[in-house]
Amino acid sequence: MDRHIAAQLATADAVRVWDERRAAGEVTSVVYVNELLDVARAEEASKLAIVNYRPRDDRESRLKLTYMSAYLIATRGTLIASEMNSILEQGGY
Repeated sequence: MDRHIAAQLATADAVRVWDERRAAGEVTSVVYVNELLDVARAEEASKLAIVNYRPRDDRESRLKLTYMSAYLIATRGTLIASEMNSILEQGGY
């Protein structure tokens, strides 16, 4: 979860920096988009690491479900069916 939070913060920082560089004319739109895709991929990989993590006990299972719920609410995101199934199967639900 710490990795995922760090990736989210890095994504926000990268977007800000690349927005400033693009606005200043330092980079082309293609470079801008490619850099943003890189940080988005890192954030997605971190999210998937949490989705696929197998909790060792009930406490970790509840922590994982709580974290994913908070993440989805904060981002107004959703999970694809396979991600949802992975979370539910690993939590014993």
